[in-house]
Amino acid sequence: MRLPPLPAISAGLLAAFVGFASSFSVVLQGLVGVGATQEQAASGILALSVAMGVCGILVTLRTKMPISIAWSTPGAALLAGAGVPHGGFAAAIGAFILAAALVTLSGLVKPIGRAMSAIPVSLANAMLAGILLPLCLAPVKAVAAMPLAGLAIVAVWFLVGRWSRILAVPAAAVATVLLILATHPAPMEQASIMPAPVFVAPDWSLATMIGIGLPLFLITMASQNIPGLAVLKVNGFSPEPGPLFTVTGLFSLACAPFGGHAVNLAAITAAICAGDEAGPDRARRWWAGVVSGLAYIAFGLAAGWVTVFAGQAPVLVQAMAGLALIGAFTNALSGTIAQAQDREAAILCFVTTASGTAFLGISAPFWGLAVGGIALFAARIRK
Repeated sequence: MRLPPLPAISAGLLAAFVGFASSFSVVLQGLVGVGATQEQAASGILALSVAMGVCGILVTLRTKMPISIAWSTPGAALLAGAGVPHGGFAAAIGAFILAAALVTLSGLVKPIGRAMSAIPVSLANAMLAGILLPLCLAPVKAVAAMPLAGLAIVAVWFLVGRWSRILAVPAAAVATVLLILATHPAPMEQASIMPAPVFVAPDWSLATMIGIGLPLFLITMASQNIPGLAVLKVNGFSPEPGPLFTVTGLFSLACAPFGGHAVNLAAITAAICAGDEAGPDRARRWWAGVVSGLAYIAFGLAAGWVTVFAGQAPVLVQAMAGLALIGAFTNALSGTIAQAQDREAAILCFVTTASGTAFLGISAPFWGLAVGGIALFAARIRK
C-alpha cells in the first residue's frame, strides 16, 4: 500500500487545527449561551469533534474525495445570542434534534432540498449578519474591560492577518491560551483532559424548536452545507449532495443528546483539504480528509481541558470568538446588500435579527426571517 502523500497529511493537519482553533470558542459560547453547564459544554465539544472526525473519515473513504466535516460555527453563533430558552439546555437539545432531522430529510426528500435552495440568498445572509453583529462587538468590549490583554489578542490577529488570513484566528487563539495560562495557571493543573459524555434528555418546547431549531437548520444549510459543496466543485470534486446531507444529519442526531448542536460540510477548511495545498495529484487528496478527521477526534478528546481554560477568562475567549467571526460577518453583510431589489427586505431582516428581541418565546432570528420574507413578498407583488 502506498504511503499517504506528505502534502495531504500537512493539509489535513492544518485544516483540523484551523477549524478547531478558530471556532471552538464560538461553539463553547454557543452551548453555554443556551444553558449548558461546563460539563455539558465539554461533552458537546467532545461529541461534535468525534462526530466530525468519524463522519469525515467515512465519507472520504466512501467517495475517495477530500470531504471535510465541521461543526456549524454560524449555528453556534446563533446559540450564543439566543439566550437560555424556557426549559433550559434540555429544550435546546430538542431544537438540535429537530434541526438534525430536517437536515437528514433534506438529503432524503428532494423537494425539501429544492425548497432550501429557493430561500433568497439576501435573506439568509441578512439573518446570519444579524446573528453575528452582537458577537463581533466582543473584541471592542474586551479591550475596554482588559486593555492590555484585549489589545494583545487583537494585535496578534491583525498582524498575522496581514501575512496569512487563514492563520490569523489560530494565532489569536494561541495568544489567548498563553495569556490565560500566564494569569490562571492553578486551575489548569487540576483539569481533566478528556471530558465524560453527559446525556441530556430533550425537552420538546415548541417555542424553542421554532425559535432555535428552524434557524439552526436554515443557517447550517445556507452557510455551511451549500458553500461546502461549492468549494468542492471549484476544486474539481462533485459528490452527490443528498447522501452527504443525510449522513451529516444522522451524525448530528447521534451527538445532539450529548450536547452537540450540528455537524455539516466544511467550507473554509474544505478549501485546504481539496485545494492545491493537499498536493498536485488530485486523485490522492482524499488523504487530507482522513487526516483531518483523525486530528478532530484527537482535539475532541482534550475538550475537558479546553472548556476549563476558557472558563478562566470568558471576556478574552469572547473576544477571540468575535475575531473568528469577523470574516463571516463581512461576507454575510456583503451578501445582504448585494441585490438592490432585495435590499430593503434584507435590511429589515438584519435589524430585526440583530435586535435580539424575542416574541411569544421565539427568538429574533426566526422573526427576522419572517419580517424579511413578508417585505420581500410584498415588494415582488407590487412589481
